[in-house]
Amino acid sequence: MKFLVGKASGGTAVYLVNGENAVNLTALDASVGADLMGVIANPALVESLAAKIAGAPSVPVASLTPALPVAKPETIICLGLNYTDHIKEGGYDIPDYPALFMRSQNSIMAAGAPLVRPTCSEKLDYEAELMVIIGKRGRHISEDDALNHVFGYTVFNDGSVRDYQRKTHQWTPGKNFDNTGAIGPIVVTPEDLPAGAAGLKIESRVGTEILQSSNTGNMIWSVKQAIAIISEYTTLEAGDMIAMGTPPGVGHAKKPNPRWLIPGEVVDIEIESIGICSSPIMDEVDFNAKVAAQ
Repeated sequence: MKFLVGKASGGTAVYLVNGENAVNLTALDASVGADLMGVIANPALVESLAAKIAGAPSVPVASLTPALPVAKPETIICLGLNYTDHIKEGGYDIPDYPALFMRSQNSIMAAGAPLVRPTCSEKLDYEAELMVIIGKRGRHISEDDALNHVFGYTVFNDGSVRDYQRKTHQWTPGKNFDNTGAIGPIVVTPEDLPAGAAGLKIESRVGTEILQSSNTGNMIWSVKQAIAIISEYTTLEAGDMIAMGTPPGVGHAKKPNPRWLIPGEVVDIEIESIGICSSPIMDEVDFNAKVAAQ
């Protein structure tokens, strides 16, 4: 199944996507709620609505404004250095344990919303990533059982402010500027993808300029390995998100000159069989003025 949490004239709702059209599940049953947590908590809910879905009106997906799949994820854990060629282009040694960092809720936003370049830096970079949404709580999860804890997969742009990322051994500042992590819009459940969403083309672009192009099969740590490793130290809760790292081609490593994102551009992150996460780039001053005017 494919889901999209989107805004229309009736408010924010969960939609079931079929091709270019989508059915409003929240309108069919209020218990679905305004994000995916209702469906995550009750996996049989959509199946129970099958008869209603069959007779329900649909709307064009293009008419919906994407919202975050999970409105307030409790934990967002990100893998760094998960593609060998990206490790090499960054000048790092290949690790024997994944680099892990966390993102705050203020740092993320829905696909389609502006990705904001802060006033203090022009070194805003892009990172195409697979994002895992956890569907079932667990601790000390084995690799054999790990994929049973996945609700679905979506697209993530781990926008990074590189000079602030490099100010400290911890990457927290550069990875947590407000409105730099775009998520969505489509969430695909596991039965519609290869196991662990492996073997899918992953790409970032600005217009016709291809910035990154790789395959999720090139990840060092697979989804099941990442879940097992992370759940050794923390309980994964339903609705938590895990970003699986980016392939080579990021802007700071471009030669002879880095390729930073510029206000006015639109960056697209695409993963085969999942979808495209598009983000217009906006300067922080212009973004704040737009928000103030709303």
